Amino acid sequence: MTVPAAPAHPTDELPVAQAGQLPAQPPDKAWLVRHLWSHLAVGLISGHPKVGKSWLGLDLAVSVASGTDCLGAFPVDAPGPVLIYLAEDPLPRVRERIASLCALRHLPLDKLPLHVITAAALRLDDPGDRDRLTATVARLAPRLLLLDPLVRLHSGDENDARYIAQLLGFLRTLSRQHDLAIAVVHHMSKKSRRHLGQSLRGSSDLWAWTDSAAYLTRARDQILLTLEHRSAPAPDPISLVLATDADGAAPRPTRLRYPPTRSRIVSSACSAPPPLQSPASRSAASSA
Repeated sequence: MTVPAAPAHPTDELPVAQAGQLPAQPPDKAWLVRHLWSHLAVGLISGHPKVGKSWLGLDLAVSVASGTDCLGAFPVDAPGPVLIYLAEDPLPRVRERIASLCALRHLPLDKLPLHVITAAALRLDDPGDRDRLTATVARLAPRLLLLDPLVRLHSGDENDARYIAQLLGFLRTLSRQHDLAIAVVHHMSKKSRRHLGQSLRGSSDLWAWTDSAAYLTRARDQILLTLEHRSAPAPDPISLVLATDADGAAPRPTRLRYPPTRSRIVSSACSAPPPLQSPASRSAASSA
């Protein structure tokens, strides 16, 4: 005769709420950055090498930390502290890039609530690193976590769906437990696909995981920014133009000119003069 198992103690059960008791999404909290990144969204900033992914990530980070428009066109609806980790740049270079963005917006660098993880390495597949990242997020309570790039944040196979699902599952849990938006910089493959999300390098679970995504693609001397959201319509693609030096030298891949209404240069040289906005350039503000 089989003895029925004793009912689980209430403290061993999963938390449950009746559907009508679930919190509603306030209309004023739908976006972190309006039309660019959803509130509490996890997602990817992706593109081919040298197309400006890191600059876009930093522009997003500085915008959220300062409450200033991202790319000069996308208002920040939920400003607050930001935590970033750039695995491929030395710390002086990280400071230089952030300082250039602050200078263009007339922001004091030493007052910006933008925190940089200075560890030599951060691995999302290492239990100790995950615990340290979780503790850091819990202490700083950032609005946004920027990780750049994904390939430097683990030691496994990006094509292994089970392995990638574990990494993404950790980030999703981190987001939910700490009311945190997460943007991960990632590469796109060289193969052309019908949908840009299908061009992400590695497991298809990466595309399925995203709530918001920003895809950067190159077309001659222009870069096209295409946005995608799980729960909201996206604006039309936006043209970003590579900026040249004041002396007309060849464009640098890490320097971008944004055609939005308030044009600006993303540059490592704070003293570089802003480029002129072409009257024929498409306005990102009207697209958004």
